[in-house]
Amino acid sequence: MKNLIENRLLQIRKSIFESDLDTFLVLVEENRRYLSGFIGEDTQFDESAGALLITDNELILATDSRFELQAANEAPLYEIFCYKEGLPKALPDLLKRLQSKKLGFESTRLSYSQHKKIVEQLSSVDRQVELVDTEGLVENLRVIKSEIEIEATKKSLAMAESVFRDFTNTIIPGMTEKEAAWAMEKGMRESGADSLSFPTIVASGPNSALPHAIPGDRKFKVGEPILFDWGVKLNGYCSDISRTVVIGRPDDTFKKVYQTVLDAQQKALDAIRPGMSSKAVDEIAHTHIDNMGFKNKFGHGLGHGTGLSVHEAPRLNPFKDTILEPGMLFTVEPGIYLADWGGIRLENMAVVTQGGVEVLNSLESSDFLINV
Repeated sequence: MKNLIENRLLQIRKSIFESDLDTFLVLVEENRRYLSGFIGEDTQFDESAGALLITDNELILATDSRFELQAANEAPLYEIFCYKEGLPKALPDLLKRLQSKKLGFESTRLSYSQHKKIVEQLSSVDRQVELVDTEGLVENLRVIKSEIEIEATKKSLAMAESVFRDFTNTIIPGMTEKEAAWAMEKGMRESGADSLSFPTIVASGPNSALPHAIPGDRKFKVGEPILFDWGVKLNGYCSDISRTVVIGRPDDTFKKVYQTVLDAQQKALDAIRPGMSSKAVDEIAHTHIDNMGFKNKFGHGLGHGTGLSVHEAPRLNPFKDTILEPGMLFTVEPGIYLADWGGIRLENMAVVTQGGVEVLNSLESSDFLINV
């Protein structure tokens, strides 16, 4: 792990230099873990387990007393600085010691309120430091997964799939969405997951037409679509899967929608290879679904990267074009959503290889029948 962190630090220091910064303030939880090994969690947006200060020759992990011992154990490459009144008050002295003149900060994580406090603290001690908002410095490194990260994702995915296999044996008419979600969450926790990748989605009948439905008290009925979207976080790495099932005999609409989504997913997977455009892959799936008579019924992007975050680069959508490279890992999740009937989404995880693509799932997309 130490060698892995050291290699990442070499890369981020190169990015810092190329961005004409002398100091980089890391605030995003996943980036902090990626560059230090410290796994402290931010419990909400206005609370932080700490920040990294990186220069060309110094590494500081600034945190508070709750995390001091943990940080020292998990981030041996860093000097641990324990602040008593929060990061903004501690920052002027730290920057003075580092002789910082141009500080890059992660603009996606620093709130306006925190930025204001930092500026006020620097002004109060007459510290002339230019604050430079940055975006994507660490995320650009995270987009290519190492073999260690791919293996970690495979283990996370295998755990999530195993739980679902066991759970499908318990599905019966009359089970509520909430009951199903809890049973899956319980199974994932009992299997050893660190946590869930995101709140489990269980949506039945017309509710399944809502891509991010919240499980409610609606009961499962025979013959209707039941959409599941779930994943676990294991050793920091997220899995993300969607499957849609039916209890008993599916109607003709289910069969047509399901086959269309399944074919769209396969067509997209067949196109993935190094040098391919992410936008083009997304277009392949959308075009197939449109041509099958479901125009404008697939409203979201085809997929997204996963890793320490469940949603990260690269994105497979019409808005941001990325040239695919070996080591990029992402979901492929076409869906069709019909108001008053329901929706079907099938989501696999895949990684770009030198020769094409490797699908990481062992749970078949084509399995959808729940016998009663």
